[in-house]
Amino acid sequence: MVTTEIFTISVGQKIAKQEMIERLMQLEYIEDKLVGHPGEFASRGSILDIFPVSFRKPVRVNFDLDRIESIRDFSVASGQSLMSYDEVRLIPVTSAFMSKMARMSGFYERREPLDDLKSIQVGDYVVHINYGIGLFAGTKVLRIEGKPVKHLAIEFSGREILYVEEKEAPLIDRYMGFEGRPPKLTKLNTKDWKRQREKARIAVRSYARDLLTLQAKRNVLKGFRAGPDNDWQIQFEKEFPYEETPDQKRSTQEVKSDMERVQPMDRLLCGDVGYGKTEVAFRAAFKAVMSGKQAAFLVPTTILAEQHYISLKQRVKNFPVRVECLSRFKTKLEQSEIISQLKDGSCDIIIGTHRLLSGDVRFKDLGLVVVDEEQRFGVRHKEKLKKIREMVDVLTLTATPIPRTLYMALVGARNMSIINTPPRNRMPVETDIMDYDKARIAEIIGRELKRGGQVYFVHNRVQSIDRVYKNLKKILPEVRFGVAHGQMPPRTLETTMLQFIQKEVDCLISTNIIESGLDIPNVNTLVVNRADRFGLADLYQLRGRVGRFDRKAYAYFIIPKHKMLTEDAEKRLAAVQRFTELGAGFQVAMEDLEIRGAGNLLGTEQSGFIYQIGFDLYCRLVREAIDELSKSANIKSRTGD
Repeated sequence: MVTTEIFTISVGQKIAKQEMIERLMQLEYIEDKLVGHPGEFASRGSILDIFPVSFRKPVRVNFDLDRIESIRDFSVASGQSLMSYDEVRLIPVTSAFMSKMARMSGFYERREPLDDLKSIQVGDYVVHINYGIGLFAGTKVLRIEGKPVKHLAIEFSGREILYVEEKEAPLIDRYMGFEGRPPKLTKLNTKDWKRQREKARIAVRSYARDLLTLQAKRNVLKGFRAGPDNDWQIQFEKEFPYEETPDQKRSTQEVKSDMERVQPMDRLLCGDVGYGKTEVAFRAAFKAVMSGKQAAFLVPTTILAEQHYISLKQRVKNFPVRVECLSRFKTKLEQSEIISQLKDGSCDIIIGTHRLLSGDVRFKDLGLVVVDEEQRFGVRHKEKLKKIREMVDVLTLTATPIPRTLYMALVGARNMSIINTPPRNRMPVETDIMDYDKARIAEIIGRELKRGGQVYFVHNRVQSIDRVYKNLKKILPEVRFGVAHGQMPPRTLETTMLQFIQKEVDCLISTNIIESGLDIPNVNTLVVNRADRFGLADLYQLRGRVGRFDRKAYAYFIIPKHKMLTEDAEKRLAAVQRFTELGAGFQVAMEDLEIRGAGNLLGTEQSGFIYQIGFDLYCRLVREAIDELSKSANIKSRTGD
């Protein structure tokens, strides 16, 4: 019998361990060898591990005979205990964001995620290309002609179960749909799925034709053709102070090949934070200048513009190349002088914020635009970038592609280079999600300073950032704090940032202006206040500000102690904690796509088809249609039709 009552356990409570296990089973908790998901418990010796469905971490209950001696939470990954509890309230599994498949104890034999199925977990929605949308129920070994064969169990509408041999795994994708809405499960043994898939195929064919028409138009546009590498280009690349990764070399070559064609380049360079995208862009900009053209770097923040400016100026110091920076750090007179230099061609490479897209900025002979993190620019700026794409080479850099950009790249409508190889000696950033705790924050900052490092403390509210400064100064009076945010006077902000770079400030309290591209190797601890208010891509980018060299780095995402988080916030935080391995930016983009939904990518009609058949199958159909229409167009052109 399933109970709907809350079961409270407390330190000192007299209760037999077996009685507690029986109560957990009444609450629909599932027994396993280890606890890894909410709604599970594990028993061994005098210990009972429970993952309450309303908690972010499991708890360990220690028994002294028939009495609860202690209750502490612990990390699933490390086993480290963080907090003790006097009392824990356990609510029934059914009353908690739980999947019905996760509650069907005993149905499946094994519950491991399937690596070859893009980490599909039990209870996830999946799409089988031939049968439709179902729930993944785990794996089961069935005997086929006397031999044990591993099968994937998928539950469809009406609780019908389909067993699919593991060798058919390529026919199954994880379902990603529309704005987080759960899909309708397909009814087996009907023509419903076939009809849905066919409708989507027809709609997709029309969309693919539009894509190919756009591509054909771009192919007949005449851009500038960069010359082959000269001696200065070779020397410039040799002066790169770090060892190139294989992916950096390949991406550089792909970009250069595009630039040497007569058609305008439109390439997306996707690489994890700190993996060397900027160096590839520097080489492209230098190549444009060597071919007699000007290059423009468009970046989302003033601070990043300033840092790129300092880095590139250092890189070109041995060459007759003039680099300038256009941002609000410059006075009106300085801005006016730089704009004049762009018009007369005396400035070769300009680095700036959206100020570069203003009407008064004119170039003598622009050949290349590098766009860093395009998703951070507004709609008006993106429209201007669309027009620029028709005239000059464009290289877009991103660590977490926005869904539309990612989509266009995946279906082949845009060229894409990927840098997956981490630089040598790079280590993953240790990530922890924690409740707000003054003593722990003081300990975290103090530990980093003791090893000679510096700290970012991110608080993304300008109105209350001074209060955060006062609170931190109160608990750590000996620490040199600085404050940085976008509403400060430009000179004050510039001074603070220079003090931090020169190690005159120990801990920088800032808004998320540090998020894009800031590269200070001595900063290896990050604390983000109210992390539940940030998007997944933002959290991932912020974490990328630390751990950029060979020192162990730490990221702490703080959430309110007694506040329920939204379902999306829980998902975002779980994802950023899950994707700690190096090079996870692409996975983060896909997860972000799922959380935010794939709708609005292509207009209302196409979004409806994405919801009906899932994003992966939709992409597959688009690719098939593009291939089919491309072949047809080639045949017609050869026969003269």
